[in-house]
Amino acid sequence: MTIHDLSDIQLRGGTVDDFPDFMKSSANRIATSSQATPGVEGYVFDGADGSQMAFWTCRESAVSIPHVHDYDEYMIVVQGCYTLIFDDKRVPVRAGEEYFIPKGTWHGGEPAAGTRTIHAFGGRRAERVRS
Repeated sequence: MTIHDLSDIQLRGGTVDDFPDFMKSSANRIATSSQATPGVEGYVFDGADGSQMAFWTCRESAVSIPHVHDYDEYMIVVQGCYTLIFDDKRVPVRAGEEYFIPKGTWHGGEPAAGTRTIHAFGGRRAERVRS
């Protein structure tokens, strides 16, 4: 094992305003047709069991159309605020907070501009951009 002088290594901690470049590979970019929220940028990673993790960045405030999944969804807000909407109930989920959405639950949302979220899906949710 090599011991490094930390002055030679670029470390980023605290609040980071964007996902690191390795998480935003064009090979993992989510196709617009797989997004329920207009104007977001998303990247997806696949689990061996068919699950997926998605990383979303909302550059502007938007409205996510109501939709339902046949698998569970877990989300955590990394930065900003994502207001989940269930029928007439509004649930603001802020940075550092998480939410579990059981399969079969209709939901939509309103991410504020600058919001970044990480979602884990118990099934296949997103398709990549085809090159």
